[in-house]
Amino acid sequence: MSLAREQLQDIAEELRGLRHGNVTTDALIASAQNAEQLRALLPDAFSTVLDNLTDRLQASALFTEESCSFSRTDLIDSLQLWVDKARERLTAAGL
Repeated sequence: MSLAREQLQDIAEELRGLRHGNVTTDALIASAQNAEQLRALLPDAFSTVLDNLTDRLQASALFTEESCSFSRTDLIDSLQLWVDKARERLTAAGL
């Protein structure tokens, strides 16, 4: 397995853990920020979207409930979509 695939797998596992309350927001964000090999293999737009989602997720962690500005559930769902699209890109590239 390539390093990029491993980094994507780490993000996916931490996202599942976050959804189930077993992983902190900070841990997921750190994995996303440190996934340099993965980011290098994906188009620049993927990094932009990932950064925007993790920034909003970090801001949403300040609230204990859903707010009108940030839906934590929607952000987690959007991150899952990002993971799925990134996996498709790596697979299409043969990685």
